[in-house]
Amino acid sequence: MKRLIVTADDFGAAREVNDAVEAAHRGGVLTAASLMIAAPAAADAIARARRLNSLRVGLHLTLLQGRPMLPAAAVARLIDREGTFPSNPAVLGLRLAASREARRQLAAEISAQFAAFSDSGLALDHCNAHLHFHLHPLVGRLMVAIGTRFGLRAVRLPLEPGEVLHKVERRTWSASTTLTVPFALVLRRRLTKAGLLVAERTFGLRWSGQMTGARLAGIVRHLPEGVSEIYLHPATAEYPGAARGYRYAEELQALTAPEVVAACRDASLRLGGFGDFAAAGASTVLPVAGRHGEAPRPGVSA
Repeated sequence: MKRLIVTADDFGAAREVNDAVEAAHRGGVLTAASLMIAAPAAADAIARARRLNSLRVGLHLTLLQGRPMLPAAAVARLIDREGTFPSNPAVLGLRLAASREARRQLAAEISAQFAAFSDSGLALDHCNAHLHFHLHPLVGRLMVAIGTRFGLRAVRLPLEPGEVLHKVERRTWSASTTLTVPFALVLRRRLTKAGLLVAERTFGLRWSGQMTGARLAGIVRHLPEGVSEIYLHPATAEYPGAARGYRYAEELQALTAPEVVAACRDASLRLGGFGDFAAAGASTVLPVAGRHGEAPRPGVSA
């Protein structure tokens, strides 16, 4: 059996993102969203998630390109003069390597983000980090240690199988994604040891911000058996802080495209969130398109 989690990242970053998440869940194949708990539109995202009972929501831990949950004075070693985390992962990595106080502040900020998510009242489906910064060994370790105290059961593993992408488009190799593989393998060992659920494969690295309907449908059609995750960045339009070159509206269109919906209706495929597939037998799954926020029913096929 093929089991698929379709996730939208950056939930809460802006109303444009939240609008897209709701539209893609109500009328498309989106089953999960990763919430930036300290982002400008987080409160709006939480309110929508409470209405969308079948949307699985996790924490999109933000330690780069965003503002902290804690006051600036409490994370002074982690932020820039503008009060934001650096955009370059290497910059923050150097700060963490050079300063014990920075590492202490990192642990405090991660705890604060998990606590804020818990205070939202939403069930914690999963956790990942903006720009995959949980591939950093210290961040990954703290995510596991702190997250499990808040009921964490699943984490995204950014490990993408090139053989599936090659069936969709022949030229798919990327130096940047290849460089992440050793870190992902270390993270996988840590997550497995902690007993956390990870998808056997994750898609969205190579075509981050460029996931067209044809690409998404192609991946779905070539999914191997087991649990897979595909993540995207849908939005109705560009917004303050949007990534340069990302085709946000096109990714929203992909999530609702007829060919994608049709591919997800395959009898051998089940849609859901991490929590659905962590359950015994993975019997609770989400139907494709049009449930309008209703709670999923056990045994409903995609």
